[in-house]
Amino acid sequence: MKQACYSRYGGPDVVQVTDAATPVAGVGEVVIRVRAATVGAADAAARAGSPAFARLYFGLRHPRIPVLGSDVAGEVVAVGEGVGGAADAGRFRVGDRVFGVTGSMMGGHATHLVLPADAALAHQPAGVTDAEAAALVDATALAFLRDTGRLGEGQRLLVIGASGSVGSMAVQLGVHFGAHVTGVCSGPNAELVTSLGAEHVIDYTREDWWAAAGGGHHGPLYDVVFDAVGASSYRRARPVLADGGVYLRTVPTLPLLAQMASTSLTTRLRPRHPRAAIAFTGLRPTAAKAADLAVTAELVESGALRAVIDSTYPLERIPDAHRRVDTQRKRGAVIVTMD
Repeated sequence: MKQACYSRYGGPDVVQVTDAATPVAGVGEVVIRVRAATVGAADAAARAGSPAFARLYFGLRHPRIPVLGSDVAGEVVAVGEGVGGAADAGRFRVGDRVFGVTGSMMGGHATHLVLPADAALAHQPAGVTDAEAAALVDATALAFLRDTGRLGEGQRLLVIGASGSVGSMAVQLGVHFGAHVTGVCSGPNAELVTSLGAEHVIDYTREDWWAAAGGGHHGPLYDVVFDAVGASSYRRARPVLADGGVYLRTVPTLPLLAQMASTSLTTRLRPRHPRAAIAFTGLRPTAAKAADLAVTAELVESGALRAVIDSTYPLERIPDAHRRVDTQRKRGAVIVTMD
């Protein structure tokens, strides 16, 4: 099989496509012929070894996980003993088109991938391509808007990075939950964000977007501020949060962890005090992520959610995909294909 791997931290060119043995399904495992996978901010950060504290997991001096990629779509090509029978209710069989997230083990930037049959996988929604299915895995916002933010009918949602892969999903999900959505993005992406259902768009390149969002100006207060790109902080978001509001951020930082601890203690004494939380799917149980994927498929089939793809590259050009992510100007998901 082909795989994109890296053995040192650095720029996009440290990622090279190499040959490797095709995996075999063991007991309780499935082999996926990966057709498409995303290259996201998490992949680019891991490749660069940033932030520094992340190396405690990825490897202090050299990467210990050589193949990146966690959001994948493809076809089941082999199942191990105990898979596809009565014991697991025939969840997956050879030929099934699936999409899912590998989690912390990564390994998705390869033509073949072996996973436990109870991994965070689901059947692809009908009528989508593999590239679209891979992009839909990035619905990080689903559980955190629904469960952590408890976003509901008539509430207000501010999405920072609304035109990116996670942000574009958050806008659509906010609309699905009945919220009034405001998106923050650059001017050229405003039309996209509006087409996804945002009622208001703030162009951060032309105005002070915190002021435009209402901070210090008695403007609208938000029940949820969802930072999909790590461009803000709880301190900056606090003035625009409503009582009981939640600041969600997908990019973990040490200051955010401190704010989470602080606001968690405060809300025990003052339940309506705004709080901070990390929106990071790696923290969710595998079964919960699999269930969320099934919900995502239902939302796609009902027309409530669609994939947003910025660009597509063959696996051999994966350094270019990393370069695109590094620009921080992508509109939706960056995809690598393994046809």
